[in-house]
Amino acid sequence: MALKRQHSTLSMFSMASMTDVIFLLLIFFMVTSTFVFPSALEVNLPQSSQTTAIKPGTRIYIDKDLKMYATQSDDQQEGELMPLEPDQLEPFMKMIHQSNPQDFIAVYADEVVPYGSIVDVLDKGSKNGLKIVLETKPVN
Repeated sequence: MALKRQHSTLSMFSMASMTDVIFLLLIFFMVTSTFVFPSALEVNLPQSSQTTAIKPGTRIYIDKDLKMYATQSDDQQEGELMPLEPDQLEPFMKMIHQSNPQDFIAVYADEVVPYGSIVDVLDKGSKNGLKIVLETKPVN
């Protein structure tokens, strides 16, 4: 008497297709994770031969349209970019000075920003007792 063996669907299940799906998902997440958008603005900085090793905790950006943005960061991660109106600049600087008086502020001004606008930001920072550095790009 010959025993007939019945093949169940569970014994025929192949892991190859599931492995393919897992690898495709892995590749998808690896590729999409490289599309990280920076929180900083595109600012063409003027060139300078002087450099500093100061790591500012607060950054103020002035773009070519004279719009100002600020970001605060800690050592772990970059802060979120927030728009600043000209009348909000001084209260913002007072708040920075009260929270951390030893902190440095870096001003990232586009190279086409008028000199007077940059001096205005530097002057307001000086009035509030802040240490401000003007960020530049190195000379090639």
